[in-house]
Amino acid sequence: MSLNHTDEIPVIELRHVDKHYGDLHVLRDINLKVSRGEVLVVIGPSGSGKSTMCRTINRLETIDSGDVLIEGKPLPKEGRELAAMRAELGMVFQQFNLFAHKTILENVTLGPIDVLGMKRDEAEKRAMELLARVGVAEQAQKVPAQLSGGQQQRVAIARSLAMNPKAMMFDEPTSALDPEMINEVLDVMVELARGGMTMVVVTHEMNFARRVADRVVFMADGQIVEEGAPDEFFDHPKTQRARDFLNSIKGH
Repeated sequence: MSLNHTDEIPVIELRHVDKHYGDLHVLRDINLKVSRGEVLVVIGPSGSGKSTMCRTINRLETIDSGDVLIEGKPLPKEGRELAAMRAELGMVFQQFNLFAHKTILENVTLGPIDVLGMKRDEAEKRAMELLARVGVAEQAQKVPAQLSGGQQQRVAIARSLAMNPKAMMFDEPTSALDPEMINEVLDVMVELARGGMTMVVVTHEMNFARRVADRVVFMADGQIVEEGAPDEFFDHPKTQRARDFLNSIKGH
C-alpha cells in the first residue's frame, strides 16, 4: 500500500446526514466529500440548509442520522475528543464572535496558548505574522469595537489560521458587512485558497464562487440539488431549480 494513500481520504465527509428542527426537515440525506486543498462553495436560496450543513461539520449543530467524518474518523459526540477535533477545523461566521474585552492580539493568541499549549511569545509572533497577512497588524493593540466590520472579520480569519486548521469553514462571512468591506474579506479568502487551504464556503457572493471555487454545491429545500465545476454550473445548470435560482439573482 502506498504511503500517500491518506491523501485520498477526504478531509471532510458527510454520509447520509439528516436533520430536523421539530417538523422541519432541514437536511435531507446529505452526501458530500471535500478533498485536501479543495475550495468548495455552497450556494442556494435562504433556508436551503447551507449554514446548517456547514455547522454540522464541527457539531455546532447535531444531526439526527448519518455520519460526519474528518480525515476518515467519525466526529466524536462530545467532550475532549470533540474539542480537539474542532480545534482542527477553523470556523468563520457571519458575526465575528471576537472577545469584545480582549485586544486583537489577545483574540488571536488565546487558542494557540490555551488549546495548543504554545508559549506566549511564540503565539504572539505567529499572531502578528497572521495579522500582517490579513492586513490588520497595526490594529493589534486595539479592541474589536475600534475596528471596522471588515477588519474584524479579517481578525476572525487570522484567529482561525492561528490554530493551524486542516480545513476552514466560512458561514456567510460577508453577509454582515457593508458593501465596501466585502472585497477586503474576499481578497483574504482568495489568497487562502491560492495557498492550498481546504475550504468550505457558504456565500451569496457569486463572483467569488465562480472565481475561486473548485466545485460549487447548490442546495435547495435541505438537499444537494446539483454540484459541479463553477463554469459548468453557472453557464449550464442542469436542474430547473438551479436555473430558477440563478435567474433570480442575475439582477443583483
